[in-house]
Amino acid sequence: MNATAVFTSEQLWMPGFVANPYPTYHHLRDQSPLNYMLLPAGAVSGVKEPLRGWALMKHNDVYNALRDHETFVSGRNPLVGKVLPKLALLHDDPPRHTQFRRLVNKTFTLKRIEALTPWITSVANELLDGMGTTETDVVQSYTIPLPVKVIARLLGVPGEEYLTFKRWSEALMATTSMPPEERAQSNHEMLGYFGRMARDRRTHGAEDLITALVEAEVEGESLAEQDILGFCVLLLIAGNETTTNLLGNLLNILVDRPALWQQLREERSLVETVIEETLRYESPVQRLMRQTTRKVEVSGVQIPEGASVSIFYGAANRDPSAFPNPDEFRLDRDLRNHVAFGAGIHYCLGAPLARAEATITLNTFLDRFPRFTRGSTPAVRQTAGFILYGFQQLPLVLAPA
Repeated sequence: MNATAVFTSEQLWMPGFVANPYPTYHHLRDQSPLNYMLLPAGAVSGVKEPLRGWALMKHNDVYNALRDHETFVSGRNPLVGKVLPKLALLHDDPPRHTQFRRLVNKTFTLKRIEALTPWITSVANELLDGMGTTETDVVQSYTIPLPVKVIARLLGVPGEEYLTFKRWSEALMATTSMPPEERAQSNHEMLGYFGRMARDRRTHGAEDLITALVEAEVEGESLAEQDILGFCVLLLIAGNETTTNLLGNLLNILVDRPALWQQLREERSLVETVIEETLRYESPVQRLMRQTTRKVEVSGVQIPEGASVSIFYGAANRDPSAFPNPDEFRLDRDLRNHVAFGAGIHYCLGAPLARAEATITLNTFLDRFPRFTRGSTPAVRQTAGFILYGFQQLPLVLAPA
């Protein structure tokens, strides 16, 4: 967007905004909370009237809303059943959310992730071995396959099918850019696949998440089929989309900072800080939705009961009141309050795994490549869905040692 661009709240679902949301955040943040068009009439199947909501863009408002799970609830999303299937945890509130989270928490502990680290490292090296030294699109050759293979292993499904998994997850997230019939067919295929996997685990159990789900009980009762499938879809989507975009954003930031790349090669203690600043600076998840259970005042604005509220993680993480000079990528910040993974009871279950994959990726690239540059083909931001911020295409030339 150029200096004469007009910034309005009606742009917050459009492809141009999705590709570069930060100028719009800068111009609209002071007006937040603001009422805006969440989706226009007919944008997706099942939404015949314009769907309006409230946008929270200030860090303090976002942080407080994320922690107030009684006022801002997840289980009444108006898009569930129309645009999205019901996803366990993401579309649940306590006590159901608490019970479900307990079922899968142990899979994502630091101890379990540390045990996976050698295998993830071997996958990373295998992918880099196959890339060569000419220009390569790292999205297709690395940032897609690594996270999908990792979450496939945890679920207990064949990692070789990662392209199919990726196609399904992209279709689910393509809220406005894919014909409704095509999205519905993709979702039907995905749910059918996980249904077959669940039936197989009931007969032949294994050490994986799908087996844990089919064997789990909540208050003495097994999980319903819909809940098992909702878990599988959530873990597949959240386990690959967020990390794919984090890895692409990380490499995109560093390719334009060769001095920082050299510094990182010599000071690996900075790797964690670079990842955290990337999460703040280019948050892979830009927004998620809540519904209000009561009339609530936010920054002097009355939001009615039953309203849809979009919590803009990306805007909060560039709020100058929380992060001075927010449009600069800096390693001297206090990053403890960034909200890239949310906050409160819905804090991202897979955050430790995403951080581990980013750490392994960055260290592996630093070990192999003294430098890297942009390719001749332009990078292309994804614009298929309005939740994520990342790349559809990121061509790089990696120079081996």
